[in-house]
Amino acid sequence: MFTLLIGGARSGKSALAQRLAEQSGLHVTVIATAEPRDDEMKARIRRHRRDRPTAWRTVESPVDLAAAVSAAPDDDFLLIDCLTLWVSNLMERGTSEDAILDAGRHVAGLLAARHAVVVTNEVGLGVIPASELARRFEDVLGRVNATFAESAQRAVLMVAGRALDLTSVETVLRRS
Repeated sequence: MFTLLIGGARSGKSALAQRLAEQSGLHVTVIATAEPRDDEMKARIRRHRRDRPTAWRTVESPVDLAAAVSAAPDDDFLLIDCLTLWVSNLMERGTSEDAILDAGRHVAGLLAARHAVVVTNEVGLGVIPASELARRFEDVLGRVNATFAESAQRAVLMVAGRALDLTSVETVLRRS
C-alpha cells in the first residue's frame, strides 16, 4: 500500500511516516532527498538519522528517485522523505517542468504496487509567491503532489500533528 503524507512544515509528516514504516513489520529502506547545503539542513539531516532505527537502510538520492526506488528490494517498505526537496533539487539543476512532471509520473507508477510512504509539503495554501521562480516551484510541486496523490491508495493531510484522510476526487463525484 502506497500512502502520501502531505502537509506544512513541522506538521508531523516525517514522524507519522516513521511510525507507518515501523508498523509495517517489513525491512525499511529510507530514500532521503535532502542535500546538506547549510548548517541548518545538516542539523535537520542528523536529527532524522538519529530518530530512525539503526536497522533501517538509508539511500541518499537527491535527484534520481526512480533509480533509488527501482534498486530497493521489492519486499522492503520504502519511506521517501521528501518530494519537496526532490523537486527543488531538480529545478536547481535546470530540469524542465515537463521533465519533472514526467519523472514524477514515473516514480508514482513505480510505487503503485509497493509498500511505501511518501512525504511532501503542501505549499499552495498561502499567498501567491512574489518571485517567478517561487511561483513556478509552487506550481510544479503542486502538480507532482497531485500525481502522487492520484496514484496512492491513501493520501493524508497533516496539520499540527493531526492526520486527515483525503477523499479522492472520484469518490466525491460518486457521492454527489
